[in-house]
Amino acid sequence: MKMNMYKWIEETIANKEKKALPVLSFPSVQKMDVTVDELTRDSDKQSQGMKIIADNFDTAAAVSYMDLSVEAEAFGSEIRFSAEEVPTVVGSIVDTEEEAEALEVPKVGAGRTGNCVEAMRKAAELITDRPVLAGCIGPFSLAGRLMDVSNAMINCYEEPDMVHIVMKKVTAFLIDYIKAFKETGINGVVVAEPLAGLLSLDLAQEFSGDYVKQIVEAVQDENFVIVYHNCGNSTIATVDSIVNNGCRVFHFGNAIKLSEMMPHIPEGFIAMGNVDPAGEFRNGTPESIYKTTTELLTECSKYPNFVISSGCDIPPMTPWENIDSFFKAVKDFYKA
Repeated sequence: MKMNMYKWIEETIANKEKKALPVLSFPSVQKMDVTVDELTRDSDKQSQGMKIIADNFDTAAAVSYMDLSVEAEAFGSEIRFSAEEVPTVVGSIVDTEEEAEALEVPKVGAGRTGNCVEAMRKAAELITDRPVLAGCIGPFSLAGRLMDVSNAMINCYEEPDMVHIVMKKVTAFLIDYIKAFKETGINGVVVAEPLAGLLSLDLAQEFSGDYVKQIVEAVQDENFVIVYHNCGNSTIATVDSIVNNGCRVFHFGNAIKLSEMMPHIPEGFIAMGNVDPAGEFRNGTPESIYKTTTELLTECSKYPNFVISSGCDIPPMTPWENIDSFFKAVKDFYKA
């Protein structure tokens, strides 16, 4: 459903009773009685899972599952699949500058990328009462999966030219991939750039911020927004790079204290986060997540541009009673 997303941002900020927007999709496997492996390979199950979440919870938007192996697989990386865990990348495919030069930019449709695009086309037809957001990896985080995360960090210092070669290629692919999402009629994409959260400010700008900005400038408009996600522990230190990357909506992980980040977020920009997806959603109790959510709302709701969320993607086997308790805490807080 076409929607003016700049107006949605303004209305969300202006609304005193805000709807939660957790990164909630994978737990739908429990309701559909399918494995995570099956979900990640089936566009019907992906869209149906998003619809199940939308029918059960009054979220600010419907968000696709966050599988950060999809794009690396399209480039040729080996992927490890599991019945109950999110897929992961195995090894690296770029270890030298020669391999970086030889790396081919895949077409959208390679690997499971076509599957993901089709899932969002179906989700846009099933969910029409709120924005629908796809998910994809960010440029430096994708480069890190192609080069190996540890090597990518080292290469920023020792082989910066090689890193930039890879960055230019992954950025070109991500622009095409997000354009394909945009053509499905959805309202935006959550771009996950967690690896940038381990960099210094200068490196974050050089190897992530500048490339994220290229993506935003190529695809964002009033009907389609990029939500920037970073769950690293250096996000406050690199906030200048983040708030100048062209995005108007930011999502932060639980590695930081969000009440310390909020003063750095400009008015008119949304910041979301950051209830611990593993410690609370997956492994907490209904009582503990209710308490944690209420405390976060108490700390951050004084900022009109704060929206409560999970710190990252909520794990597949998260107890549904914990998810229910999160939403109850949000409802109770704003009705008090």
